[in-house]
Amino acid sequence: MSDQAERKEGAGGGPATRWQERYSASRLRDADFETISGVPVEPVYGPPEAEHPGLYPYTRGPYASMYRSKLWTMRLFAGFGTAEDTNVRFKEILRSGGDGLSTAFDLPTLMGRDSDDPHSLGEVGRCGVAVDTLADVEDLFSGIDLGRVTTSMTINSPAAILLAMYVAAAEKSGTPRAELGGTIQNDILKEYQAQKEYVFPPRPSMRIITDMIRFCSAEMPKWHTVSVSGYHIREAGSTAAQELAFTLANGFGYVEAAVAAGLPVDEFAPRLSFFFNAHLDFFEEIAKYRAARRIWARWMSERYGATSERSMQLRFHTQTAGCSLTAQQPEVNIVRTALEALAGVLGGTQSLHTNSMDEVLALPTEKAARIALRTQQVIAHETGVANVADPLGGSYFVEALTDEMERRAEEVFAHLDELGQGSILEGVYAGIERGWFQSEIADAAYTYEKKVSSNRRIVVGVNAFPEGNDEEPPEILHIGQEVEELQLKRLGEVRRRRSAEAVDSALETVRQVAADPARNLMPAIHDAVEAYATVGEIMSAMADVFGRWQETPSI
Repeated sequence: MSDQAERKEGAGGGPATRWQERYSASRLRDADFETISGVPVEPVYGPPEAEHPGLYPYTRGPYASMYRSKLWTMRLFAGFGTAEDTNVRFKEILRSGGDGLSTAFDLPTLMGRDSDDPHSLGEVGRCGVAVDTLADVEDLFSGIDLGRVTTSMTINSPAAILLAMYVAAAEKSGTPRAELGGTIQNDILKEYQAQKEYVFPPRPSMRIITDMIRFCSAEMPKWHTVSVSGYHIREAGSTAAQELAFTLANGFGYVEAAVAAGLPVDEFAPRLSFFFNAHLDFFEEIAKYRAARRIWARWMSERYGATSERSMQLRFHTQTAGCSLTAQQPEVNIVRTALEALAGVLGGTQSLHTNSMDEVLALPTEKAARIALRTQQVIAHETGVANVADPLGGSYFVEALTDEMERRAEEVFAHLDELGQGSILEGVYAGIERGWFQSEIADAAYTYEKKVSSNRRIVVGVNAFPEGNDEEPPEILHIGQEVEELQLKRLGEVRRRRSAEAVDSALETVRQVAADPARNLMPAIHDAVEAYATVGEIMSAMADVFGRWQETPSI
């Protein structure tokens, strides 16, 4: 008897029956799914009483049909030089078959500084695209239908400003904000823990985020307001278990902050998403994703009282591990990336970015970016792994790892709950202020490096198999001084054209609203953006009220 037939004979109302109803509702033609040899492939495997994809607690996937009905979104992280430069790359990605855009901003923009700020010297357009005003965002997405393409923006402290710019640019091109789909990272808690691109203290920063959640819940129903990111925690040196635990704890913190601001949990939680790293320990990564879905579902239901399935279904984007790439023999990075991407797919990701082989040397060349995209396309269309939901479910090893990941995460939650006296958010604040997260990540990074240094962990081309290390590196993308000069000229032109009076008035309104917790900052920021106030000017206006955060180093 086939597995599908077993499920059809399951007890009425049981998991098998409920899964079958949902799968049937997708109206898929099962005849379309078979091996290369023509062997029919069932949509899911396991006994009738087992957990099923699309059913609580979603360990096996958030949707009953998974990739049979819709493949993951294929994104490439792109951004360099000026907005015009990146616009060309965006269009090349879309022509090559990418169906989502992921925007990288340069360091000054990430830190909320303008290109003509003295601290920005030498960094303009280097590690991402330079954005100073609405004019840059208009150029960045020129000729791209924002009603049809979803966009991810990796930015945190100035996230409200960049979201306002995106909305304004879309509306100027004829796309209403309610039709915009995509994600803004907007995960400030992990900045204090790992990436360090913060500006304001934690509590005012959380006020801005809850304002954005309220704004998007009311006006941008397709938009994901926070992408809770473990990626940067892992890149800073954490273990997989720490990445899982710290990321979900931050997610619980955003839930608690929004509920405290008066928002019903089922009103905003469906628009929270997650962003995980895909590292090289293949099965551990898959177990991490499965454990994340299970933990999130249970906590949202049992602790936070969510009743909507969408609130309990953890959906996530995956990016392959930048810190796993090597400058030695960079072509080998194609192999690393392919294996990491495969782990993300087998773990059930909803969106995937594959790193380019040359990212360890510089921003990706167009050819390297195309190979990274082709890697996803080969996995999707040539391997058959997308035909079955959670194909590793039931594996003794994967199930044991999933349980262990969950156990370790729960230990962290218990510690934070105790620190916060019954509040995960307060525990996260306390962990940040005491340097606990930072110390845990630093210890894990040190332990890993000791293993590499002692050859207990082999890294091909670094501490073993060096043949080929002396070869010429591939051609890389160079960002010249002329990029900074062009951006400064562009910014100067915008400053000259705009109304200084309108800018001053808009910035004063931002200060007034920031000083009043009962008012939402997003409309004031949107007005400032439309007056062509700069990122740095708006950030400075808020800093006048909120102050600037300086970390106390932990010893």
